[in-house]
Amino acid sequence: MAGRNDPYSTNRDVRGDFRAEIREFLGTRRARVTPEQAGLPTYGGDRRRVTGLRREEVALLAGISSEYYTRLERGNATGVSESVIDGIAQALQLDEAERIHLLDLLRGAGTTRPPRRRPVQQRVRPAVQRVLDSMTGTPAFVLSGRLDILAANALGRALFSPVYAAPADSAALADPARPPNNARFVFLDPHAAEFFRDWDEVANDTVAMLRAEAGRDAYDRRLTDLIGELSTRSEEFRRRWAAHNVRIHTTGAKRLHHPVVGDLDLPFETFPLGTDPSQLLLTYTPEPASRSQEALNLLASWSATKNDDLADPASTDTPASTDDSELAEPRD
Repeated sequence: MAGRNDPYSTNRDVRGDFRAEIREFLGTRRARVTPEQAGLPTYGGDRRRVTGLRREEVALLAGISSEYYTRLERGNATGVSESVIDGIAQALQLDEAERIHLLDLLRGAGTTRPPRRRPVQQRVRPAVQRVLDSMTGTPAFVLSGRLDILAANALGRALFSPVYAAPADSAALADPARPPNNARFVFLDPHAAEFFRDWDEVANDTVAMLRAEAGRDAYDRRLTDLIGELSTRSEEFRRRWAAHNVRIHTTGAKRLHHPVVGDLDLPFETFPLGTDPSQLLLTYTPEPASRSQEALNLLASWSATKNDDLADPASTDTPASTDDSELAEPRD
């Protein structure tokens, strides 16, 4: 919830932050649903000052009074029942991620006082690292809710070698005490647009995941620090953050361009780690016998010859990126 005054003060009005978030989130959801989409009648002489639904229309669709909905949108979240939330979610056509986010915000608005929390470095259990290392043919990572790469196997480090590389624009961001962070790479590293072939989609998803995480845990100082840094340094991030979009990103596909093996199309799956709900196991599994599988096999061979020294593949004696017609063989 970056952008508030004095965000880490012990006197901070955290409930006020959540009330503002509720207002902005519900306002942006109202704006995207037209009366026609909601099944409401429209009249030719009706000059609407809003493109989406009015508050009273949301209240009508949700089966509550307009006064009650107005209070709720202003952040008065005391005693909101499950049926009211369901009615609002249906009226605003919220998906599951958006409904969960609204619940998180309502829960936060009812918090009497913020818990005092010191930033704690997240750690991956040794058993989890052994699981990653056993997946020799699959790039695998453990991510935190703020999209830190907390752990990876050898093929994962090879695949995401551009993310592990120190950013050229700031020595501070290369601090080894800070784990590589996908969001920081996407918005602050000039190589991100080349690495992610669908950069715009990746950027949207990245912000939507951070927005959802901020709703779950507004007291994570590392998260708010990251959001503040990205908001200050990236106009692309600020524009997307203002949209209040959220997403649960559990499966899909990434289209990458690796500096060593060229283009890869990689389906991915994520799995929650039971001992820490904020940590996810991420795996990439290409189609068998596909060009992406061949490229991944070549990458595994290349990474083995480099002894995991992948800080900057461009600075080593590596083959040029391949085109769509053939794969280059690694040099000695």
